[in-house]
Amino acid sequence: MSKTSYAYTFILLAICLVTSFLLNVSLGSVNIPFKEVITGLTGGELSKSSWEYIIFDYRLPKAITAIIAGAGLAISGLLMQTLFKNPLAGPFVLGISSGASLGVAIYILGGTALGLSTLLLSGKWGLILSASVGSFLVLLVVLSVASRIKDTMALLIIGLMVGSLTAAVVSILSYLSNAEELQRFVFWSLGSLGDLSWDGVLILFSCFTIGVLLSIYSLKSLNALLLGDAYAKTVGVHFSKVRLIIIIATSLLAGSITAFAGPIAFVGLAVPHLIRQVIPTANHIILLPAVILGGAILMLICDTVAQVPYSEYTLPLNAISSIIGAPVVIWLLVRSKKLLF
Repeated sequence: MSKTSYAYTFILLAICLVTSFLLNVSLGSVNIPFKEVITGLTGGELSKSSWEYIIFDYRLPKAITAIIAGAGLAISGLLMQTLFKNPLAGPFVLGISSGASLGVAIYILGGTALGLSTLLLSGKWGLILSASVGSFLVLLVVLSVASRIKDTMALLIIGLMVGSLTAAVVSILSYLSNAEELQRFVFWSLGSLGDLSWDGVLILFSCFTIGVLLSIYSLKSLNALLLGDAYAKTVGVHFSKVRLIIIIATSLLAGSITAFAGPIAFVGLAVPHLIRQVIPTANHIILLPAVILGGAILMLICDTVAQVPYSEYTLPLNAISSIIGAPVVIWLLVRSKKLLF
């Protein structure tokens, strides 16, 4: 593709992002005229005070969270697929999501027995804190292993084993818990972008910004890694340092998103492949901003559908992301007849 084609593609993605954002803020259980939404977002006064509360205290934080979550998971997926040279690698392959799930499981399913409900914060912030602690502990294990093992594939296998181990502990806690605790944990595991205050959005955005900056710092090294570890070393890439930075960036992005929004599947795995079909290039300087836009668009669309506009029902975000994304990926791969990687 030429530079002009890339520019047109990015303009189209930007238009899709703005459109998806406006639709996400406009549609919901309460019918708010689109004109009123635009008026509110541009600083005008709305006809009803209740509409102002719905838009600025619920829908707008949720839409921004969707953008951050979609973009962050897409970046994590791109980093992991490049590091492990595996098209099936995703943002949670290192066990970070499993660590967050274990932290929440201990807090919810074992909170009463262990007294965690009184030691930690209650409600949403208790879930966020427990998920963060679980993710951080798994990150420490992964970093410790990464400093001792040079084989990247061995690190991948260890990450999968850590995920299996934490999943086993979660299963035992689920078996021993009562129905109310189990239901609460299941609801968290389905993923949700709502119930996040502006303070929570700010913290999530701070983690996202650090992860993006680390990813940008690694762009040239990521391009070199595509040609093999040996070639990367010959052009001056410090492989151990780059791998450590990539792991930290992925863990920070995936861990913070899981802590605030729950374990959202599929997006991080699928978006890099979708973008490679739209923009057939291996240059991460182009891929990184493209997956940021693509991940944000996909998450906004999934969240809009999950809200079931003009209805009181809300569908599981994880299920919607797979239902929408999987057929699209299959169709693109069948049409192109090959996997661009």
